[in-house]
Amino acid sequence: MMSSPQEIPRLAPVHGDPPRVLLSRHAKVAGTLVTAQREVLVVSMLADPVMAAHRTEQVILGRGIRYRMLVPDHVRTTAGPARRFGRLARQGVLIRTMPAVPVEALVVDGTLAMLPDEGAHDVAVVRLPSVVSAITELVERLWPVAVPFTGSDLPEAAELSERDRELLTLLCAGRTDESAAAALGVSVRTVRRMVSSLMNRLGARSRFQAGVKAADRGWLAEEAR
Repeated sequence: MMSSPQEIPRLAPVHGDPPRVLLSRHAKVAGTLVTAQREVLVVSMLADPVMAAHRTEQVILGRGIRYRMLVPDHVRTTAGPARRFGRLARQGVLIRTMPAVPVEALVVDGTLAMLPDEGAHDVAVVRLPSVVSAITELVERLWPVAVPFTGSDLPEAAELSERDRELLTLLCAGRTDESAAAALGVSVRTVRRMVSSLMNRLGARSRFQAGVKAADRGWLAEEAR
């Protein structure tokens, strides 16, 4: 039976759980990751900087290992994370985002999981198959509905330009691409390219969803709200 997202976070703190080894943080996380032979999965709420911010990606990718990350949508619109995850995507890490990520974990080769330990300075390595499978199955279930993040169209500061803001305002007011293009003094093709870029930055699958997310972030002019 597939575990629900609510069940996964409770796996780490239970005392007396499976064979698990408490490790010190940065070096040991990186040391475990570089042992990967086939695939690394990272699912992160970005609440734990060690679990999400290791520096071994280039080594792993250079060996042809598949590297996937599932992280929250806000990495698209926050300058620091946008730069970091954009760089990782360009290096070959497969990144997808969703509104909320339910667990913090790393899975290596489908055989071991690394979880933040209840202690503030430790991570736990768990090898119990049922635990590793539960986390892996959760990622596989969420992956198809998460939005791919390429980072290719993120500006250095991941800030919204005035033209982008004007375009969002026009589209949310019901203007067509042609009408928006005329108002902005650009081609329809440029408008559509801008819309595609904005949807990627927002992690939106539709223009309607992009409008909702833009409003949530305060990206719309007052008259469009």
